[in-house]
Amino acid sequence: MRTLCAQSYACIDIFRLKMERGSGSCFQGIVYHRVVLVLIWLCGCQHVLSQQTTLEPKDKFLLSDPPIGLYDPIEISPSVLPHNTNPVEPLSPMYPNYTSYDPVLTGKCHVNFSELSFIMDKTASDCSVPLAPLVADVICCPQVSSLMNIFQAAYGGGNNTLVLNQASANACFSDIMSILASKGANTNIPELCTLRPSNLTDASCPVKDISSFEKMVNVSKLLDACSSVDPLKECCRPVCQPAIVEAAVHISSGGASMFGSSTSIPGSAAGINAVSDCKGVVHSYLSMKLSSEVANTAFRVLSGCKVNKVCPLEFDDPSSVAKACGKASSRPSCCAALQSYIATRQKQIFVTNLQAINCATMFGSMLQKAGVGNDIYGLCDIDLKDFSLQAFGQQGCLLRSLPTDIVFDNVTGISFTCDLSDNIAAPWPSSSSLQSLSLCAPEMSLPALPVSPLSGSSAGISRTGIGILLPVVLLTTAISI
Repeated sequence: MRTLCAQSYACIDIFRLKMERGSGSCFQGIVYHRVVLVLIWLCGCQHVLSQQTTLEPKDKFLLSDPPIGLYDPIEISPSVLPHNTNPVEPLSPMYPNYTSYDPVLTGKCHVNFSELSFIMDKTASDCSVPLAPLVADVICCPQVSSLMNIFQAAYGGGNNTLVLNQASANACFSDIMSILASKGANTNIPELCTLRPSNLTDASCPVKDISSFEKMVNVSKLLDACSSVDPLKECCRPVCQPAIVEAAVHISSGGASMFGSSTSIPGSAAGINAVSDCKGVVHSYLSMKLSSEVANTAFRVLSGCKVNKVCPLEFDDPSSVAKACGKASSRPSCCAALQSYIATRQKQIFVTNLQAINCATMFGSMLQKAGVGNDIYGLCDIDLKDFSLQAFGQQGCLLRSLPTDIVFDNVTGISFTCDLSDNIAAPWPSSSSLQSLSLCAPEMSLPALPVSPLSGSSAGISRTGIGILLPVVLLTTAISI
């Protein structure tokens, strides 16, 4: 800067000499004047100093201390939450916020739990702390039920038994829940899934040992039917399910014919309980003869067939919707009432695509009985995913009807697979839909889904990180199966 100023002063002297000798014109005088001003400004820059500004009290922004005692949680507006502009693509991942630890066991359950590490880890993941209440019906509880079957087999494999006695069941049930909790599972699994130690005893089934079971049941036929369960066919053209029921009914009567037992009459409460418990014995036997992976896959498929037949959502009195959507109603008021009602259902749980069809049909039938004759789903643009849990009020996630699991890795965090990421209209029930509805019929096949240009070969499927979904969940309900 000093060199620049010295050169500038030299230039000024040259211009001044030329002007004094009369060799400069009027135009040159103007240029000389402007050059002098610029050079003086440049030289003055070296003397510029930063000036410290002292804020007056009125200009200060102070953070006050929080009030003493209890106070309400901070409410965050949804507008400040991250927004996913492409529902087909992954949302922000969420990572586990728990630390695994060594569980305290009873010491009375004589099972090598290390041999069950695969199934225990999978169950803990599927019932993880933040997600278990939201996926209890379709992921967590079916997996826990499978674990119970496989555990029975692991316990009885060395002593020719298929079930546990009550004392052992109490101790082992406690140890199972403690181990799952130590791996990050929700501690409310027994309440979520209506489980108790007696699930390990199958007390009302008269057959409890392997030798008696194999004498009464055609085990070759049973294993052939259930060793490889087809997830696409089993629910509509079952092979394994009838084989299990046949074996359970047979051993529930002590090997006699279905109508030959006086103690467990088919259709009676005792008979139903006996068959139900004997199905648990059959499951235990299958778990003993199949690998844990194969048995777990089979049990998850069978559970999926069960849960996809019903709607797990609770629908209370829809009179407000029926009143707003009557014959003389206006479209805005009707749609506002319908969307407000459905929004309360969206705060319950995640449902599968087939469950959403059941829910749409059941709710539509309720509205028809209340006097709503027109297709208000089409009128108000109600989609299938509107019957499942939402993110930001616009990104509903329908789980796949096939068994799925909660997945954790370092990239996606905790996530699971959503199906039907596009807008598929909810079907309005016909007059005879409740009698003729069949999710296996070709006419009930779900529409083909568009392929995202960024989703590779996973047509209509997206991996959802639940870290965004959880902050907007206001209410959840525990669903038991």
